[in-house]
Amino acid sequence: MNIYTDKKVVAVGGGHGLGRMLAALRDFGSNATGIVATTDNGGSTGRIRHCQGGIAWGDTRNCINQLITEPSISSMMFEYRFKGTGELDGHNLGNLMLTALDNLSVRPLDAINLIRNMLKVDVNILPMSEHPSDLSALSVDGKWVTGETNVDEMKADLRRLDLSPEVPATKEAITALAEADAIILGPGSFLTSIMPPLLLPELGKAIAANTKAKVIFVANLSPEYGPAGRMTMAQKLEWCERACQGRKIDVVLAEKTEQDILSQWNVVTESLASSNRDWRHDRNKLKLAIENQLQLSI
Repeated sequence: MNIYTDKKVVAVGGGHGLGRMLAALRDFGSNATGIVATTDNGGSTGRIRHCQGGIAWGDTRNCINQLITEPSISSMMFEYRFKGTGELDGHNLGNLMLTALDNLSVRPLDAINLIRNMLKVDVNILPMSEHPSDLSALSVDGKWVTGETNVDEMKADLRRLDLSPEVPATKEAITALAEADAIILGPGSFLTSIMPPLLLPELGKAIAANTKAKVIFVANLSPEYGPAGRMTMAQKLEWCERACQGRKIDVVLAEKTEQDILSQWNVVTESLASSNRDWRHDRNKLKLAIENQLQLSI
């Protein structure tokens, strides 16, 4: 059996973490899919959303960047960030290109596929939803906060997360999860990258319904800040399982772990860190860890 052609892998998340994971899954080609959070409201993405509306493109752009294998003028354009003092300062050309294509296309997914084809990226990249929405959080003291940047800065612990407004999931993302042999959550910012896609009921249901898939949670290497940093690993795993209608996480991949989760979850501890940057996952180590889990499923 060739796992690259016979197995389908779906990774869920956003930001640098999902891009890293998809780069590790590159050998799966079109059998690998990333489902990307679209709720970011900071930086270049936030400024574009403020004046143009639409979904957040920054995490999608980040994933595409990490999957480019053939540097070209096109890829240099896509990665270009403006500097200076005017309105373009800090804007990423890739975000502007995706926004323009979205305005010209019928669907945001069409815009992503046009860029993927231009940059020769085989891995599928799907926005969690094609409709704009923001992350909202309710603190334990009863206050609601809206926007990823505001959620990250909350001083109080969280009681729950929501999407505002409620939006439908991208239908291709539902199908990808239904057909997956492995579903990977993380690594990445827990509240603002991993959780937003899981807050879409259709995606949570699809994960719960796919009983043949192995659900793998990949833990971060360095501590988070803000409310996510105050959550235990057990709380994070419970939040994921609750969003997936109680579907148990089959495996937790971690460099090291908290003792209290060993009795409730199957934790595999192994070296996953990059040798020169210990806060970042090594692509090859991630690749081998995921492939090993797929081999164990056969």
